[in-house]
Amino acid sequence: MLNKLRASVLGANDGVVSVSSILMGVAGATDNTGAIFTAGLAALVAGALSMAVGEYVSVSSQSDAEKAYIKRERQLLKQDPEGQFEELVEAYVSKGIDQKTAHKVATELSGQDALKAHLMTEFGLNEDDVVNPMHAAVASFLSFSVGGIIPFITILVAPFSWRISATVIAVVAALIVTGYLSASVGGASKRRAIARVVFGGLLAMVITYCIGKWFGTAVG
Repeated sequence: MLNKLRASVLGANDGVVSVSSILMGVAGATDNTGAIFTAGLAALVAGALSMAVGEYVSVSSQSDAEKAYIKRERQLLKQDPEGQFEELVEAYVSKGIDQKTAHKVATELSGQDALKAHLMTEFGLNEDDVVNPMHAAVASFLSFSVGGIIPFITILVAPFSWRISATVIAVVAALIVTGYLSASVGGASKRRAIARVVFGGLLAMVITYCIGKWFGTAVG
């Protein structure tokens, strides 16, 4: 659950940084609201879809591997239950448990659910908690969209003279939130996490804005 929450927070952070950077680059090149809207919308949709597809492919591979482990362990337990039991005992012994206690634990857990005991001990895997690629794809799509919509809406509704400043303020506020949440989920330093994501986001926006400014001037 924590890993899923952390992935969602990081996806939102990616949305904030990616979309705001593209918007700043286009805003540096032109004052045309239509061009900024088109670029921002394209960045938002393409980024969210890219995140979803990438996550789906990645998690599908992980899911296939987990299902293969489960199938293999189930077959081994049917073919050689005694050998698998001894393997489970040795696995506990390797973790620092004495032989007698390891045998007792293996006996008790195997009596409840031998497959579950093997999967948890050998792979840290729960048969009922195999990752779902579609869930991961939808979560990535939504989290990126939530993050990206913040700079997109801000730059469009802000008064023309405040467009850049308002976007920077909105992005910094959003990054402070995502930095705080990611640190909270991971148990890391909140101050360091916030400083890192805010600095990275600002740096990306400054660089793309300067490139857009230079490109717009050169072409113009």
